[in-house]
Amino acid sequence: MEQLKLLAANEWRAREEAHQLRVGRYADPYLERRSAGRKHPVEDFLFTYYTQKPGQLRRWHPGAATVLAGSAGEARRGWKHYRVLDDGELAALGLPAGSTAVTFDRAAFLADRADAVAFAGIILRGTAARPAQFGCFGLHEWAMVYRQDKFDLRHEYLKLRLGSEGTDQVVEDNRIRCTHFDAFRFYTPDALPLNEHLPTRDSQRHMEQPGCLHANMDLYKWAYKLLPALPSELVMDCFELSWRIRAMDMQASPYDLAGWGYPPIRIETADGKADYVARQRSFAQEAATLRGRLAAALAEATGRATRPGEGEVHGEQGAA
Repeated sequence: MEQLKLLAANEWRAREEAHQLRVGRYADPYLERRSAGRKHPVEDFLFTYYTQKPGQLRRWHPGAATVLAGSAGEARRGWKHYRVLDDGELAALGLPAGSTAVTFDRAAFLADRADAVAFAGIILRGTAARPAQFGCFGLHEWAMVYRQDKFDLRHEYLKLRLGSEGTDQVVEDNRIRCTHFDAFRFYTPDALPLNEHLPTRDSQRHMEQPGCLHANMDLYKWAYKLLPALPSELVMDCFELSWRIRAMDMQASPYDLAGWGYPPIRIETADGKADYVARQRSFAQEAATLRGRLAAALAEATGRATRPGEGEVHGEQGAA
């Protein structure tokens, strides 16, 4: 039987307020832009590409085995995957019978989300176990606009730093080695056969690797999909890593974003490639720590043991 811990009112209030302020730093400007009909090519992404909306992200969850009583319990008694404690559990925590106290409902969560939990575990464990690859140089973004004049434009309101011909030349002069399906699926048709790998949704569980910027950004996706089993603070740690990775990803892209406050990482040059790899390595280390924390939190929430070595980066491939 899981050991429940009652969170004191002053502690949960402080954590909830801090979380909402933290989310607001990112969500409020996005909502203002959306209301005004403006777009931002970098800072809108986490709210438009991923399915978690600002209002959902603002909701603070303490995570598994934590009990909230009083007004926090009342507020959450109708929330999905929460349950109200029985009188025996209330007594064990020193709460009077009839009190409203809630906690994460493990049984209901696992009944509803068994497939999602299993797949997240496969991705987290599998990615951590593979060698990191650092030879892609962010060329997935370039492949998305390769010979774009023949196809629908991406980010039609942005200019290409090197123009269409220069951008195409960079793609043709470099090895394209993307392992991430959710980047590969946005390639132009002419770029698809240039990729050295053929990632698919089915092969995702076998191809995700810890050097990939997009795999590390997706830690945010796996985190919010597992709410309320995980604490919101961990979800926001993943969000903020994803936010910074997105900035780098777009700086290394073919777009001219200097006017938006994002100077380019010129991956078409040797110095730019070296800069890209150095940042990529740093993000891989941060992501490894978060991946381990996610795996541990998921194991706690589901009552399963973690495996030795989860969250470590094992070796590397393709460094240049």
